[in-house]
Amino acid sequence: MARKPMTALDTALRWTNVILRGLHLVAVILLGAALLGAQLDAGQAAIGVAATGFAMFGLDIWRKPQHLREAAGLAVLGKLILVAWMALDASARPVLFWLIVAGSALSAHAPARFRHAVLIGNDSH
Repeated sequence: MARKPMTALDTALRWTNVILRGLHLVAVILLGAALLGAQLDAGQAAIGVAATGFAMFGLDIWRKPQHLREAAGLAVLGKLILVAWMALDASARPVLFWLIVAGSALSAHAPARFRHAVLIGNDSH
């Protein structure tokens, strides 16, 4: 089956996602460094993680609304809730950071049939 050609919008969204993903990784690294004792503001880094995470999630949902019904989309939503909590509660940051890292590793590398399993509603659409 041949793929349809990418439109200019598809290309722009793909590069926007690549840039957001890069910024997200930088924010995660800064947050981890702050939590390990670097002289960085962990709160600001957590806000950066949340902002880039919500932006990427928004793009994902816009392009594929059913993503919010799948295990992967629900896992991202759960991580974003934990990141928002982390941004607001300094005492919980270390534990939440490692829970999110572990959850991210599991959800990102699980088999596709698990990641894309529809957990909310039916799969008839």
